[in-house]
Amino acid sequence: MTPLSLAALGLASCGSASTGDKAAAAEAKSSGDPGFTVTQVAQFEEPWAMAFLPGTPFALITERKGKLMLWQEGGEVREVDGVPQVAYGGQGGLGDVVLAPDFATSGTVYLTWAEEGQNDTRGAVLGRARLVTEGAPRLEGLQVIWRQDPKVTGQGHYSHRVAFSPDGQYLFLSSGERQKFTPAQDLGTNLGKVLRLTLDGKPAPGNPFAAKGGVTAQIWSYGHRNVLGLKFDAGGRLWDLEHGPKGGDELNLVEPGKNYGWPLVSDGDHYDGKPIPRNATRPDLAQPAISWNPVIAPGDFIFYRGSEFPAWRGQAVIAAMQPAAIVRVAMEGTKAREVARYPMSHRIREIEEREDGSVWLLEDGKEDGAGHLLRLTPVKR
Repeated sequence: MTPLSLAALGLASCGSASTGDKAAAAEAKSSGDPGFTVTQVAQFEEPWAMAFLPGTPFALITERKGKLMLWQEGGEVREVDGVPQVAYGGQGGLGDVVLAPDFATSGTVYLTWAEEGQNDTRGAVLGRARLVTEGAPRLEGLQVIWRQDPKVTGQGHYSHRVAFSPDGQYLFLSSGERQKFTPAQDLGTNLGKVLRLTLDGKPAPGNPFAAKGGVTAQIWSYGHRNVLGLKFDAGGRLWDLEHGPKGGDELNLVEPGKNYGWPLVSDGDHYDGKPIPRNATRPDLAQPAISWNPVIAPGDFIFYRGSEFPAWRGQAVIAAMQPAAIVRVAMEGTKAREVARYPMSHRIREIEEREDGSVWLLEDGKEDGAGHLLRLTPVKR
């Protein structure tokens, strides 16, 4: 493990970049001391997601080119066999990895990835398998249980983040609009949506559009662009973290049947400079809890619940890629405000809280292919 110099990382707390948020700028005062040190623990190639195995020294880490790695604290890193072939390129490849609610007894893990279709098309898929860690680690009985519909051209905006409901009965899945804009408003596709599924990938009973059948029955909410974070807070409310275009990244409280506006509105503009009506011009659509302009280019996020960082408890702690940072956001009912930002030396793709309350990061690895697993350690006062 290599402790990193805070000065070299340029870690500091700074003002909010959120739209119209003056209060955060006052609270998040500049400081050369973030209250933690950063330690490099291991290196991976384009890591994307991780999941700690409770009660063990292990974590699963996905690499976007299609490898699933089993990291062991204080031990070797081993490749897991039985991983599917992925469509690597652009934003595509191996994506999320999450443990089933009954993982302790079943050993079941869920994976998402991009797969090839016909005529140069691609789409995200969700599969599940049994993880075996004894001997040579492997996945057994991998089964695809969901697919984006339709597959389309291009290599962007798969989203494919997974979250289980607090009662462990349902699976929520983000499905990006694949940089095609209009599918986000089309209830006849599952692109640009947050979906609510049973644990075997079927439409969950009681979904807002269940009566329409087909893929429409999967939909929980729509009008989403590219959701790369999906988490439940301690109160059981579902939130998403999604990329806007040129500006307009959002943190949203996700509620059933609601339309989140893309591409009708955004707090950012198109990359060619063409303006987009702002969220506030359409009060009939769901409004973000907070938005950023300029962007933070979010990866994943957590609602911190542990004791290592008591000032963070109950807050959203976000992995940011542009500019590279950790961003802390205080939750205030259905709204939120940025309270601190800690610049990092490389793009941060993933953040996870271990069962002991420790906080771990994955660097994106976009610059040179190599991304590090990092641990944050609070500075004792």
